[in-house]
Amino acid sequence: MSITVVIPTYNRKKTLGQALDSLINQTLPPAEIILVDDGSTDGTAYWARKEYPQIKILEQGNQGVSAARNAGIQEVTTDWIAFLDSDDLWMAEKLERQMGALEESPDYRVCHTEEQWVYRGKHKPVAAPYVKQGGWIFERCLPVCAISPSTVLIHKTVFEEVGLFDETLPACEDYDLWLRICSRMPVLLVKEALIEKHGGHQDQLSSQWGLDKWRIQALQKLLEEEHLNDEQRVLAERQLKRKCLIYAQGLEKHGNSEQADGYKAIAAKL
Repeated sequence: MSITVVIPTYNRKKTLGQALDSLINQTLPPAEIILVDDGSTDGTAYWARKEYPQIKILEQGNQGVSAARNAGIQEVTTDWIAFLDSDDLWMAEKLERQMGALEESPDYRVCHTEEQWVYRGKHKPVAAPYVKQGGWIFERCLPVCAISPSTVLIHKTVFEEVGLFDETLPACEDYDLWLRICSRMPVLLVKEALIEKHGGHQDQLSSQWGLDKWRIQALQKLLEEEHLNDEQRVLAERQLKRKCLIYAQGLEKHGNSEQADGYKAIAAKL
């Protein structure tokens, strides 16, 4: 049961070192680490080759985090794939705890963990909607991104079944993937905070207004899939309506009444 870790990065040389150190110091070392430099202009690839010669480095023009993760996934030869964002870090026993849990529950193909939040260098409580859950968590995935990429360990066959990250989404690409996964299968939760999730950076997409636009797109795409059961479809439509109305309110506040009317029209049909 070998593991490859994929790290997408873009101009994060200042935080990348601690992320890579947290991988190298795992009590269960990964078989391979693939760093995907998504067009950085701060010398990331040169620096990483010098400081971490043991890792594999891919370079590409700036295409976004989904394209970077997908490029890494396509290079993986192991059965299991883990992700680490270049501003987060893992606790030393992260992979060991997850692989131990999967050995005890071999029917699962997706495993994630609890997390600690660090915002601008200070620890803060995890907000209630983001407290992690295990099992069939599709309903939990509808309002927010219920799985953090840096916590997850996924068998490669899952991507063969549901597809890769959606490169047309500039944000909320993980929200989209978890919907596709969790509508099909349960996930295993290790009830330990085994990563530090760092926030507060100016370049973080998650801090920007208007992300519901991309969640709406993900929900619309999901509802086109045939595998949803009746209950899942009702829940997804209900959430789509709610997000359309909330996003329409935001658009109106920003003076975009015409766009707001379009989202209200979508909600009215549900």
